Amino acid sequence: MSLTNTTSQKKQRWQPSPITQRRIRSFRQNRRSYWALIIFSLLFVLTLFAEVVANDKPLLIRYQGEWFVPVLEVYPETRFGGDFTTEAEYTDPYIQELIEEKGWILWPLIPFSYDTINYQLDQPAPSPPTSENWLGTDDQGRDVLARVIYGFRISLLFAITLTIGSTIVGVFVGAIQGFFGGKIDLFGQRFIEIWSGLPTLFILIILSSIVEPNFWWLLGIMLLFSWMALVDVVRAEFLRCRNLEYIMAAKALGVPNRLIMWRHMLPNAMVATMTFMPFIFTGGVTTLTALDFLGFGLPPGSPSLGELVAQGKSNLHAPWLGITAFVVLSGMLTLLVFIGEGVRDAFDPRHTGGL
Repeated sequence: MSLTNTTSQKKQRWQPSPITQRRIRSFRQNRRSYWALIIFSLLFVLTLFAEVVANDKPLLIRYQGEWFVPVLEVYPETRFGGDFTTEAEYTDPYIQELIEEKGWILWPLIPFSYDTINYQLDQPAPSPPTSENWLGTDDQGRDVLARVIYGFRISLLFAITLTIGSTIVGVFVGAIQGFFGGKIDLFGQRFIEIWSGLPTLFILIILSSIVEPNFWWLLGIMLLFSWMALVDVVRAEFLRCRNLEYIMAAKALGVPNRLIMWRHMLPNAMVATMTFMPFIFTGGVTTLTALDFLGFGLPPGSPSLGELVAQGKSNLHAPWLGITAFVVLSGMLTLLVFIGEGVRDAFDPRHTGGL
């Protein structure tokens, strides 16, 4: 009997609060935001497994009664009757013929990776869409759809990491300034005013001439400047809360400052923070795309939506490049804006539901 009571208490303990239930209900009532979240989540999960969807290596090989998984493990060409001890080139018709003589090959839906060059094109690159290359190829003969899938994943992972890092730093700085106030707040605001005035793009251009940019390098540089977007919001909330009666009572009882900030003040600040996070996420996607378009982003050859935009600009005679870049970017940003609007309305106590 006591075990049953304990189990029921645990279930009740993990139930969301009435405020959280109201926010979830409000978000689901906004059909546009709700379906945008579902579509965006499906696309994100699909691109997370890009190597399974688009790859120039087979998913599975059955050869001489044995199973091989080339997408996960490297096999030498000699393992399939070839002549070299290097990794097998599965797109080579000779290797395919050797395998199919004593087994079979299971290819991904798109038999191209982001850097695979199609040497079997029947016309010069960039080539238009065909049954083999569904969205055509770029000016180097690489499959556009495969590069879109991989580029979509990189853009989202970059934006997610940047948003999480910016939120942690911005909330921490805003909380320190708002809680303690005085000289800490004064000097902090002056520092932010100076730091925000630095030309981010020029700094990236200068640094890119010194070191070769990569994913983590760009993320670190952007994180140095993107955290300031949340400082003012969190600071204002902490300044408002620090003189409330329950905060003063907690201080009088000797509760440590870190616990007051964490338990009593941070939940109030997170309401405003959550409404800004989707728009910071959108800004991260557009920033990476702009840098890649200008040539100061990811290393050359990386799957990038900005590089696809640049290819569309340089190859006006191949309209499928520009159209693909426009549709992917506009669709992604539209979904993110819809989700952001739904989150903002869900956290707004004056909002009762969406359209």
